[in-house]
Amino acid sequence: MSPSDSPRVIDLALQGGGAHGALTWGVLDRLLADPRIEISSISGTSAGAMNAVVLADGFQRAGREGARQALEDFWRAVSDAARYSPIQRTFWGQLSGSWSLDTSPGYLFFEQLTRQFSPYELNPLNINPLRDLLARSIDFERVNACSAIQVFVTATNVRTGRGRTFSQPELSVDSVMASACLPFIYQAVEIDGEAYWDGGYIGNPALYPLVEDQATRDLVVVQINPLVRDSLPRTGRAIINRINEITFNASLIKELRAIELLHQLIDAEGLESERYRDIYVHLIHAHEELRELDASSKLNAEWPFLQHLKGRGETWAERFLERHYADLGVRSSFDLKSLFTDCFRHPEVPAGGDDEDQQGPQS
Repeated sequence: MSPSDSPRVIDLALQGGGAHGALTWGVLDRLLADPRIEISSISGTSAGAMNAVVLADGFQRAGREGARQALEDFWRAVSDAARYSPIQRTFWGQLSGSWSLDTSPGYLFFEQLTRQFSPYELNPLNINPLRDLLARSIDFERVNACSAIQVFVTATNVRTGRGRTFSQPELSVDSVMASACLPFIYQAVEIDGEAYWDGGYIGNPALYPLVEDQATRDLVVVQINPLVRDSLPRTGRAIINRINEITFNASLIKELRAIELLHQLIDAEGLESERYRDIYVHLIHAHEELRELDASSKLNAEWPFLQHLKGRGETWAERFLERHYADLGVRSSFDLKSLFTDCFRHPEVPAGGDDEDQQGPQS
């Protein structure tokens, strides 16, 4: 096999986004099905962390096909667990084909409760069905034994405001739940005497562990939430949702900008070493489709919706491989310089081009 025929080794950065993590499931399924792609490391936050550990569990058990099956089994279990949840679409929503929960009485009631009361008041016994589901679905001994793929999971230390990144052999149900701990919904997760909230506040996802990976220079970010919103939010819910989007995007943009500054330093000083090495950045996402998904649909775990999202993720990955497989190991397919402007457009798409093909940071 010539060097040009060798599989392209990549690192993956997976964002959080509740049920929208099924988009990432689709991306992962397509990448795992392609023998030309090898995954070296994965950094994930919240739903991205869950996808990462499920993939590692399945890969350690039965390779690529084991990972694909583990991801499908996990998302099916998520859907089954939510089947009898009071947070469901209305009958009209089902008839109209809308995946939004904005008019769901259960969702509206839950939303008001979490704004008025803390999880310590609403759930003093700290009952968490999601934690139970993770414990049933994932063998963390297998995850920690997986040497083929390194996994990084980020959580935010409540006391210090700093991030903590967990990796093998310390991955556990607690570290993954800490990474997904939204403070208005769940009690803080305590690990080694420290309390943790969702990792998205400090790294969504954390990129620095991947920058240090010596096995590859290609960092692929899978974005599942929009950064850009054309319309001004005018309702209370819309304003809160927009604040959350901006907050959870800030850390990613900061780290990507740091990578671009590293590129500039390497170019200016002629540096090329293991410590100061250039890396290639790629993004997988679909800008317009992301903006059409309401924030409330992140709590919609209906199986048809999750399958729909998976299909869209597969399409994103297929489009990325068609256009940028040849870039892997050669160059970045995302223009990091656009991070320093207000316009996020893929360099291949001219102004006024097809919005569906635009690529930019969409956390």
